[in-house]
Amino acid sequence: MDYNSHQNWSFPTSIRYGHGRIKELSQICHSKKIKRPFIVTDKGSASLKLIKDLLLNLKKNDLEPKLFSNISPNPRDKEILSGKLKYQEGNHDGVIAIGGGSGMDGGKAISLIANNDYDIWDFEWEKTPQLINNKNLFPPLICIPTTAGTGAETESSAMVTDTKLLMKWCIAHPEQKPFEVILDPELTLDLPKNLTAWTGIDALVHAIEAYVIDDFHPLCDGSAIEALRLIYPNLPIVFKNPHDFTSRGKMLVGSCLAGISFLKGLGFVHAISHMVGAEFDTQHGLTNAIVLPAVLKFNEKAISHKIPIMSEAMNLKKNNFDYFYKSICYFLDQFNIPKSLSEIGVKDVSLTGLAEKALKDSAFATNPRNASLSEMEDLIATTLNNGR
Repeated sequence: MDYNSHQNWSFPTSIRYGHGRIKELSQICHSKKIKRPFIVTDKGSASLKLIKDLLLNLKKNDLEPKLFSNISPNPRDKEILSGKLKYQEGNHDGVIAIGGGSGMDGGKAISLIANNDYDIWDFEWEKTPQLINNKNLFPPLICIPTTAGTGAETESSAMVTDTKLLMKWCIAHPEQKPFEVILDPELTLDLPKNLTAWTGIDALVHAIEAYVIDDFHPLCDGSAIEALRLIYPNLPIVFKNPHDFTSRGKMLVGSCLAGISFLKGLGFVHAISHMVGAEFDTQHGLTNAIVLPAVLKFNEKAISHKIPIMSEAMNLKKNNFDYFYKSICYFLDQFNIPKSLSEIGVKDVSLTGLAEKALKDSAFATNPRNASLSEMEDLIATTLNNGR
């Protein structure tokens, strides 16, 4: 397969893949009659050259873009509400969500509430979808990932921190979908090594957690396995050689596939990581990486029958759980992933409080093995002290 070519895919939405395809953004906006695009990214990305170049290109093509970058690494409800006000004040007519997971989550969340009077939590994943009609249609949404990690560019779902409860909730609506996705590997070339690793491992976790869920969904399973085949061998390559165009392309496609696969659901890695991130503002991919081994051990008996196919996709020498687990731990060691959450500032935590929050996360219900409150407390304690 030629990962340096341009490709157009229509599943699960319109996707433009290839080096340099960010240059097509103006044409995409014109095709959808977007004249005043609202560009949403995170605080850390706002000053990047790629954002400046994007704004300049849009302006040169007779568009009136506005940048909103008041989005934290773990997007907060107040920031989303602020973005909605800026969107309405500028009379904008479309949202472009660009960046890593936080930038895209921020843009997608703003698009959900920009044209209606609903409360942000009315869109919480498990609630009945709110009524959307011709009077409050969602703005057209374009998603552009700049990391090969979150993989959430093909859906409107977004993780947002409830600043009152210090919990993360997933918000979404079935009628809001990105009408266009741009997968341009060039946007990932200058990603710092640590973020290359953390976001890449995030994508790997998506594929593993989605695949081991005990549910019949061959479309998601196929996406997860192909994601593992692409991510596992290529993340070490781009970590050592950031400008390897082919491997960057494989990582970006793998990340997208992993994101598609978790339409099936996720598991305890994310249930814990979401709540740790909400309370301690930790980087999501790094948190996932630290939590992963302990959750694999917890799930061992429930997922052993899924190990051979994952091992084959990752080209491992053996296909039993112990070898798979050791391979994952060695993989994490290559990227200097800390062995415990306490090493990244998660201290003085209430195990019971954090466990109670994790049990309320949408990813809790789809984990292949259930857990009581005390079991979740023990699992979190393991990740705090020595996860692997």
